[in-house]
Amino acid sequence: MAEITITKDNFQSEVMESPIPVLIDFWADWCGPCRMLAPVIAELAEDYAGKVKVCKVNVDEQTELASAFRVSSIPTVVVMKEGKVTDMTVGVRPKEQLAAML
Repeated sequence: MAEITITKDNFQSEVMESPIPVLIDFWADWCGPCRMLAPVIAELAEDYAGKVKVCKVNVDEQTELASAFRVSSIPTVVVMKEGKVTDMTVGVRPKEQLAAML
């Protein structure tokens, strides 16, 4: 399953109403660490296809969502289950650490 781009328009249906856990990667094009983390996020999307929904939020395009999650540094990775934040980390993390959050 590919990563899903999240906007304020599809946030409710894709994230809040998701029957499975959701991993959200807050990122930006100009962010070097975000680019380093991107392949890891893509691997998680493949590894957990059908079990976890992997989403990406571009903080430059979706400032309201970034503010709602109090994202002040990127990359920020948030895990949500049943519409609630269950875990959050900032910065580049190894795949194993992100998988453990799920």
